[in-house]
Amino acid sequence: MPGDKKPEYPIEEFLTHLATERRLAERTIQSYSRDLQQLAEFLKGRGIGVLSAATDDLRSYLASRHRDLSSRSVARSLAAIRGLYRYAKRRAWLDVDPAARIRLPVMEKRLPTTMDPEEVLALLAAPSGQGVLDARDRAILEVLYACGLRVSELVGLDLEDVDLSSRSVRVMGKGSKERLVPLGKPARDALRSYFPGRLQQLAKARRPDHDAVFLNRFGSRLSARSVRRMLDKRIIQAGLMYHIGPHALRHAFATHLLGGGADLRTIQELLGHASLSTTQTYTHVDMRRLIEVYDDAHPRAKKQQKG
Repeated sequence: MPGDKKPEYPIEEFLTHLATERRLAERTIQSYSRDLQQLAEFLKGRGIGVLSAATDDLRSYLASRHRDLSSRSVARSLAAIRGLYRYAKRRAWLDVDPAARIRLPVMEKRLPTTMDPEEVLALLAAPSGQGVLDARDRAILEVLYACGLRVSELVGLDLEDVDLSSRSVRVMGKGSKERLVPLGKPARDALRSYFPGRLQQLAKARRPDHDAVFLNRFGSRLSARSVRRMLDKRIIQAGLMYHIGPHALRHAFATHLLGGGADLRTIQELLGHASLSTTQTYTHVDMRRLIEVYDDAHPRAKKQQKG
């Protein structure tokens, strides 16, 4: 509120605000915390407190970071800094926001990693065993590809979020924004095959997590790190010659929907993107389909093919 006394630890108060009032994802808050603690260390070396920094101090800090980091990382750092000083001004800890006039660095365009449908099918078929962990991994891969989930959204799923009869999944996305995503038949069947083994996991667990959809071998909620380790193993089994993360299946979901004729607004809704411009990135990775459409439709292309 206006007139609040300047706090001794403004960064900690700001992070608490992000967690309790803004309800940002834990991973985002951790990134902001790292960026702001590095800023505090830089300012401390200049004999300046966080709430005493001027615009030139902040520009100097970002310039020092730009030497070692990509413009994308510097932009994230600036977002954290802007958020902190906007909050400080709103709480009347400052009269002037020193970060307000700092411009973002030019961002390099980076296309998302994606996979061909044949590569996705090979990956989905990799967990071919009959054990409960194979059934679980098949269900994880199918749900990631069928729903386009972030790995944090996947491991956060509870049983009450999954409706097999209506083939839908309720997802809690970034900023605690909820969305409903269709569940494909192969993903639904994979979940049905996994659930009996899941009950066996719970029966053997010392501290069972009855709510979580995906469990580790001890019956607790599966972590994002465990999903990434599992994916590394299944990539090798599928014979893929490159490393991918769980996000590649989200990219494949979006790209293959676009290639199948889905419109960008629908894909935006399914992915939970706040801005359509984020979704438009996928238009750049579907050039092969555009070339095929061109060759089929353009009169000159048709004549050349006949010739």
